[in-house]
Amino acid sequence: MLLDPPLSLYVHLPWCVRKCPYCDFNSHALKGEVPEAEYIAALLRDLQRDLPLVQGRPVQTVFLGGGTPSLFKPEAIAELLHAMGQMLPIATGAEVTLEANPGTVERGRFAEYKAAGVTRLSIGVQSLNNEHLRLLGRIHTADEARHAAHEAHAAGLDNFNLDLMYGLPQQTVTQALADIRSALALEPAHLSHYQLAIEPNTSFHAHPPALPDGETVWQMQQACARLLDEHGFQQYEISAYARTNRRCRHNLNYWRFGDYLGIGAGAHGKLTHAQQNQITRMWKIKQPRSYLQHAGSDGAVGDTRLIGNEDRIFEFMLNRLRLYEGFSAEDFETATGLAFSTLLPALEEAEGLKLMRCQAGCWHPSSIGYAFLNDLQARFLPDQPRQPPRRRVHAGNCRTLPDLNLPT
Repeated sequence: MLLDPPLSLYVHLPWCVRKCPYCDFNSHALKGEVPEAEYIAALLRDLQRDLPLVQGRPVQTVFLGGGTPSLFKPEAIAELLHAMGQMLPIATGAEVTLEANPGTVERGRFAEYKAAGVTRLSIGVQSLNNEHLRLLGRIHTADEARHAAHEAHAAGLDNFNLDLMYGLPQQTVTQALADIRSALALEPAHLSHYQLAIEPNTSFHAHPPALPDGETVWQMQQACARLLDEHGFQQYEISAYARTNRRCRHNLNYWRFGDYLGIGAGAHGKLTHAQQNQITRMWKIKQPRSYLQHAGSDGAVGDTRLIGNEDRIFEFMLNRLRLYEGFSAEDFETATGLAFSTLLPALEEAEGLKLMRCQAGCWHPSSIGYAFLNDLQARFLPDQPRQPPRRRVHAGNCRTLPDLNLPT
């Protein structure tokens, strides 16, 4: 039976100082000053329009993503969080994450963000090697990344994530491990470790850099995972590692096929309407200028679509297979509203290929399944021929859903 899952709120703040050459998210290089007051007013109009869709359901997590949300002053973030809290119930103890880039962090700002209501940070470090930062087009240095981590600790925001990438131009396994060791020295609570992917409509796609070969990248991923495990970081998702009780609750809700309301330019949402047996996806128009003009009206909605039964199966599996915790028949039925028997034949087929395993009623990808995760996920696409796995796909190169810009 379909049940309303936990609800999260995603807020997209689309501006960056400069567009990174690998980035395919809805981010826009800033020209002039951030239009803080205008954009916050637009966000609140957007939220007001969407409130009937969630009918007073409590929000368990809030994620301020981008773009570079730390371009917004703490006073603006405080105004936004306070106003949102007046408009819809935000659960006591809710996780409130702010994405920040080291090149935009000023001394003392993290303490002010905490006072505004932020409980968790996600810091876009990407590398702690200055040459790799240059090749990635980042605006910060390794020392500025270290400074940002120290500022987080000083502000009492010890629950912070560091974003790291591997498979970088000219990177060796030794250098990838050095990045992990440097990050561990900063004592984060959480670490996201992604393989650099060359995406369409990016500068890197038009002018591809020379990247390490596939076997080298695989060695990086495996060696870095072992090192993180040795230092008490549990891998709970294909590209996420956390200390005890420090998993990202917001992202867990995504991967468990939970609900989320999305406000802001290009923000996506997914909402369950259990009584009507419906699940919908909705996204807002991407261009900030058009969004500012139309926020709060139907003109700000890029599209809304119902998720049919076959797509529910695929989207559930696309997300849940990323998690190491596995899922049960009940998890599937309450999240999709479908009988587990609709999924079971494909699961058993994957089990026969040693891509899935079932233990005590809980289904997980096997170690082989994680190595071939893209191929395993594709087996649950509607009307796809069932082919045996053809290639090893590195963990960090797996995406959750196209254009969803999931945060970390």
